[in-house]
Amino acid sequence: MQTAKEILTSCDKFHISLGLDRIGKILNILNNPQDNLKIIHVAGTNGKGSVCKIINEILIQYFKNTDKKIGLFTSPHLFSYTERIKINNKDISEDDFNELVNKIDNLAGSYNIELTEFELITAVAFYYFSLNKVEYVVLEVGLGGTYDATNIVKSPLVEVITEIDLDHIQRLGSTVEEIAVQKAGIIKQNSKVVFLKTNKGYNVLEKIANEKKAEIITTPKVKVEFKDSANYAIIDANECEFNLLGYHQADNLALAIGAINAIGLNVNFDILQRALKFVKWPFRLEYHREKNILIDGAHNPSGASTLRRFLDNYFNNLDKTFIFGCLNNKDYRRMLDILLTKDDEFYFYEFNYPNALKYDELDEQYKERAIKILNTVEIEQIIEKKQNLKIFCGSLYMLGKIFSEIKI
Repeated sequence: MQTAKEILTSCDKFHISLGLDRIGKILNILNNPQDNLKIIHVAGTNGKGSVCKIINEILIQYFKNTDKKIGLFTSPHLFSYTERIKINNKDISEDDFNELVNKIDNLAGSYNIELTEFELITAVAFYYFSLNKVEYVVLEVGLGGTYDATNIVKSPLVEVITEIDLDHIQRLGSTVEEIAVQKAGIIKQNSKVVFLKTNKGYNVLEKIANEKKAEIITTPKVKVEFKDSANYAIIDANECEFNLLGYHQADNLALAIGAINAIGLNVNFDILQRALKFVKWPFRLEYHREKNILIDGAHNPSGASTLRRFLDNYFNNLDKTFIFGCLNNKDYRRMLDILLTKDDEFYFYEFNYPNALKYDELDEQYKERAIKILNTVEIEQIIEKKQNLKIFCGSLYMLGKIFSEIKI
């Protein structure tokens, strides 16, 4: 039996091919396990992972001391594929994952269904959640919305659409409006949907929601403040500790609470306090004080802007060293222009990953400024020698590679 990783990274699967035909066929053969699940579906350019984690933690705290199970499906992973599929914050086991990947891959092969990596993982997630009779599933879109494999779900309890910005323009469109149409593809007829009026794609989202007679859910007023070395959320004038850093998390929290309200759960403030204190989302503005390291999965210009604002607000007085690498389909020019000030030090990491941007592919102006690094030994030396704030960003794939080898 092949390992799940060998199957998923094989050349015939490790690519993107949007569409619902293949995932629909394999799920039909599996008796459509997704139809047995109560799903909260989350799309967007930035913030959807944070929103999923907040919703997931609120549900876990709500059903604490009961036998109810909460499923969570996110992507990408940092160290192992099993991170993408969780029940009550516990990753699917390697044994279960290997077994289900092989089972569904063999089944697809026998019916001549050529599943992509993401389609296969999505099918595994639905099947696993159904087998384990989870109460709710928090489901993150992989790419776009309309033609993403997760959009095979027919009747989610609520759809959530986070901040929309330019990303994956080769597949989703070159304007915010075009991308918003793709994200809004998850909105179903007569459903409930949550998005903010500050969303750049608001007019498109509102128009499509109205056309589909979907109820647009209102959200509470939320602020995030950092004071006395602690981070707080202020929700309709009630204050509590919040484990996710960054003022932008106010929008993500508002969306998450809106989604919880939409599904009709009576979540009191005590439950919310516990959830926000314990919620974790690795490599999203994750600060390690001992070594003065900040790790963030900013991988597009909008994410870079959020990171830069965070640095200016939280760490304005510190000298900064950036360790940056990204995939070659990203707008690295805009990202670097946003991230780097004239005084910041810049290391470019040419990491080993399919479609990773190479140093030689950089425009000359960035080559001249960048210090090229090729391995984690050099990165360890930077961490140990530099007193600066070390900021790792540009690609979650890069971060996964670095911090699978370097423990902090």
